[in-house]
Amino acid sequence: MAFELVRALAYTELDDHLHMARLLLLLTAIGGKNAKPLDGITKLAKLDFLLRYPTCLERSLKAIGVNSDTAIVQPFERTTIEAKMVRFRYGPWDPLYRRWLALLVAKRLVHISAHGRTVILHATDLGRLAAEALAHDAALGDMAQRARLIANAFGHRSGKALSLFFQQTFPEIETMKWGDPIGI
Repeated sequence: MAFELVRALAYTELDDHLHMARLLLLLTAIGGKNAKPLDGITKLAKLDFLLRYPTCLERSLKAIGVNSDTAIVQPFERTTIEAKMVRFRYGPWDPLYRRWLALLVAKRLVHISAHGRTVILHATDLGRLAAEALAHDAALGDMAQRARLIANAFGHRSGKALSLFFQQTFPEIETMKWGDPIGI
């Protein structure tokens, strides 16, 4: 029984659909009514870090003086296996972002362009419709609300400003070795 549970959890983490839904909700929230683009995959990854790990969103909100209760973190989200992070090359940012974005582009939900060396991302009209439908799904409602909260609290910051903020708010990430679990 325990092995079946581990297998089910691993399958969930490897399933691209939840990750794509999360990114689409985030890109749509950041874009707002004017469908404003997001500059850079690294910035997307850092904002997604806050969406993917709601306890880190709470900590970030406290750091900027915003009531952390607005993150509405459920008790199960504090202890699930999904709450655990792994240190990757540039921090806890998953190396699969390019894959998930390519899948969203292939489904015509996200448009990607380049401005110099910066990748510009935005949800398409179809993507915004899909994100609206996802936001109304009971299983993703909290995630959609958090995506809007992140967009309002952190979406205006540059990638460099986010990097500095993360270094100050999560100093333990900087000292970890690649592949180590992060206990935040």
